[in-house]
Amino acid sequence: MTIARNTFAERSDEYAKARPQYPPALFEWIAAHCARRDEAWDCATGNGQAAVGLAPYFGTVQATDISREQIAHGLSRPNVIYSVRSAEDTGFPSHVFDVVTVAQALHWFDYDKFWPEVSRVARDGALFCAWGYDWPYTMPELQKHLVEPFRSIVAPFWAPNNRLLWEGYRPEAIGFPYERLEMPAFAIEMRWTLLQLIDYMTTWSAYKNSRTDAGAVKAMDDLMVRVHTMLTADTQIPIHMPLKTIAGRMHDD
Repeated sequence: MTIARNTFAERSDEYAKARPQYPPALFEWIAAHCARRDEAWDCATGNGQAAVGLAPYFGTVQATDISREQIAHGLSRPNVIYSVRSAEDTGFPSHVFDVVTVAQALHWFDYDKFWPEVSRVARDGALFCAWGYDWPYTMPELQKHLVEPFRSIVAPFWAPNNRLLWEGYRPEAIGFPYERLEMPAFAIEMRWTLLQLIDYMTTWSAYKNSRTDAGAVKAMDDLMVRVHTMLTADTQIPIHMPLKTIAGRMHDD
């Protein structure tokens, strides 16, 4: 867990620039399922991408992360308040939040401590919602000659926790304690250049971990030489990235 978290803190400015934007419809759905919209907590906020998505709908968004480096590059909004806090022990008052969100990070938490903390700080009837990226999909030629080989090279370097995300945050795997709500199928749809797609994939923790392995470095360098001849620098390519999601309604016992 420590290794993976450290990779997210390295060059957080580049991480923030390369990450895709969550679909506005996701935040509309979250807001529509909150009876009150006074206070939101975006846990493990990173650079605040989810926090600023929530900002138009909630009076105040508390955006927390254990990484000072990530918080230092948080996106600014008047009602988003950043602070360095552990997901499992926040120090927030009890029963204050109308929604708790986690974007791209739920698979890293200590659930025996996290769920009680969420229940403590949330109001009765509050919404919990978490999501993460699935794999990117693009035009068939690039999928075959870039995305799939890239994934194959870095596959041995993923932390085991990532499987929780890939399998869709199954409630039994994460000890999900709340009344589950069905969510629509959300996806990120955009157009990127080849360089933007590569920049995104090189933010993966497995890629960063792979750079310590000589064989993986050579395989990746060879791949990059080949793919850079496939498209001109400004060619826009379609990207489809489904989201894995889980949401639930919290009630006092």
